[in-house]
Amino acid sequence: MTKNLDIQNDIINASNKIKELKNEIAKKIVWQSEMIDSLLIWFFAQWHILVEGVPWLAKTLTIDTLSKTLDLWFSRIQFTPDLLPSDLIGTEIYNSKTMDFDIKKWPIFNNFILADEINRAPSKVQSALLEAMSEKQVTIWKDSFILDKPFIVLATQNPIEQTGTYKLPEAQLDRFMLKVNVDYPSYDEEKEMYKKILWSDNENLNKIMDKKDIFLIQDLVKKVFISESIYDYVTNIIDATRNPSKYNIWELETYISYWASPRAWLSLLNASRVVALMNERSFVIPEDIKKIAILVLSHRIVLSYEAMASEKTEKEIIKNIIEKINIV
Repeated sequence: MTKNLDIQNDIINASNKIKELKNEIAKKIVWQSEMIDSLLIWFFAQWHILVEGVPWLAKTLTIDTLSKTLDLWFSRIQFTPDLLPSDLIGTEIYNSKTMDFDIKKWPIFNNFILADEINRAPSKVQSALLEAMSEKQVTIWKDSFILDKPFIVLATQNPIEQTGTYKLPEAQLDRFMLKVNVDYPSYDEEKEMYKKILWSDNENLNKIMDKKDIFLIQDLVKKVFISESIYDYVTNIIDATRNPSKYNIWELETYISYWASPRAWLSLLNASRVVALMNERSFVIPEDIKKIAILVLSHRIVLSYEAMASEKTEKEIIKNIIEKINIV
C-alpha cells in the first residue's frame, strides 16, 4: 500500500488527463455519459467493449469522436451479411512478377478497431475476429501475425430482434469486458444534440493523448492496489451467479443456466482499477465494483426458460446479487 501512496501524484495527473479527454469528446457528444465513461474504462483497461442500441443513437459518432482525440491507427469495419473473413483480416494475392504469393493485410491491422453492427456478419467472420480479440494475432493461410499494441475492439450491435442479425456466440460475448446499452436522450438532450449537429463542421477536435500517454496510463492502472477483502468480494459475486443458494439468494436458483466465467472475475477487477484511477484513488473500494458490475456481468450470464417466463432480465439478476452479497 505504501508504494501506491508514492504514485498518488501520477494517479491525479492521469485522472486530469482523462477528464481533459472527456471534455474534448463533449464538444460533439451531448448525452451518453455512461457510454463515454464505459469507453474510457474499456480503453485504459486494454480489453474490448460491446455497445448495443437501435440505429441513430450516436454510437458510431461517439466512437469516431474518441478516435480523433487519440493518436492511434484507427479503422472502421462495416459488418454485413456478405462479409468474408478475408475482407476483415487479409489474404494471399498472387504476384506475377515474383511468381509468389504476397500477404495483403486488411483493416484488422490497426490499434483501434470499430466493428460496426457486428451482429450482421455470419459466424465465419466472427471466428476470424475472435482470434484477433483473444490471441492478439491473425492467421492468414499458414502464417500468423502479431497485432500492434494497443489492439482494442469496440463493437456496436443492433438489438437481436431486428431483421438480418445474428446472435453472437457466448464465447465471443465473454471476450467483451463491458456491454453498454444505449438509450434515447431526454427532451433537453435531444434538442442540444440537434444544435451540435448543425454546428459540427465548426467544431475541431484536438489530439489529447498520444501512444506514450496511453501506455503510461495503462501501466499506471496495473499499479492500482486491490486488497484481499476486494478479492473476496469479487469472488463471492462471481460465485453467486453459479451457487446463489450458498448466499441465500434462493430465488435465483433456477434463473441462470450459464454462469459468469473466470474472465468475468478478471474483467471486474481490471475495470474497477480504472474507475478508481478516474476518481483519483490508488486503491479499489467496493463502490468501484458496484458501479461497473452490471456492465461487466449482464452479458456473461444466460437466463433459463424460467427466468424468461417470469420476465426477469440479466440486469435485474446482477443487481439482486450485488444487493445481497456482503462486503467482507
